[in-house]
Formats: sequence, structure tokens, C-alpha cells
Amino acid sequence: MHTLIIGYGSPIRGDDAVGPLLAERIAEQVALGDWPAGTEVQARHILTAEIVADLHTADRVIFIDAAADTAAGEVRRLRLRPDPTALSTMAHFHDPRELLAWCESLYAGTPDAWLVSVGGAAWDYGHFDLSPPVLAALPAAVRAVHELCTPAPAETPS
Repeated sequence: MHTLIIGYGSPIRGDDAVGPLLAERIAEQVALGDWPAGTEVQARHILTAEIVADLHTADRVIFIDAAADTAAGEVRRLRLRPDPTALSTMAHFHDPRELLAWCESLYAGTPDAWLVSVGGAAWDYGHFDLSPPVLAALPAAVRAVHELCTPAPAETPS
């Protein structure tokens, strides 16, 4: 099974850096052979339209991001469905559900899709360190992503 993990967020916005930071940590573990075969990892600043082609080739995709609507340090996982009305700026970034809708429209299908999010506490500019609650949540977030890389993860109602 080909699983694509995409961690995204701004490395200069405090806890928003958790997505790419986790993706980089997971990529190191994948390189050591500690993850299932067929696992591919991308660390990105933003989600762009070009990702749709990558989604098309994956059996499962796991997005990793920080969440402003979740308690600091809380790790959540949520099944994603295509949503062509998902908010984006079109020119700067895209919502994962919007990209899934494009994939569905262009390729007549989508991968099994999930979002693993970590609630953030600090979003200020020029700040490269994660807040203590987010830093403490990193092992749980890695475990949540790893569990989703198994053939049949349990679905969390959305």
C-alpha cells in the first residue's frame, strides 16, 4: 500500500511548524525502515494544487497540521472527505478537502484520507520553538500517524 504523509505549516509561526516538523521526524524513521513499506513523506510550507497528482497515486494520505480550534497539545485524527466548498485562498494555500475534491473530479477517485492535528498555543511570527504542550504531544502525534499507516485504521466519526 502506498501511504503519503504530508506535514504542512509555517516554520516561522510557532506551533504552526508542527506539521512539517513531524513530517521530517517521520521521514527519518521511514528511512531507517521503521514504517510500513510504501510510506512516502512530504514536509511543506503550504498545500498547493500540484499535490493533487500525488494524491491520485496514493492509496492513503495523512495530512499533519496544527489546529487553532483544539486545546494546546491535544492530538486529534479525523477522516477527511472531498469538499469542493472548503475554504482556501486559491492563490496561496488549499484546504486538504478541496484538494481531495479536485482529485475526485480529475481522476474519478480519492485515496483514503485523514488529518492528524495537534492543538497549538503559540502562533507569533519569528518564533521557531514549539510551545511546551505541543512539544510534549509530538510522540502521541507520531503514534497517531503510525497507526493510520496500518492497512485498516479504525474510523473516527467526523
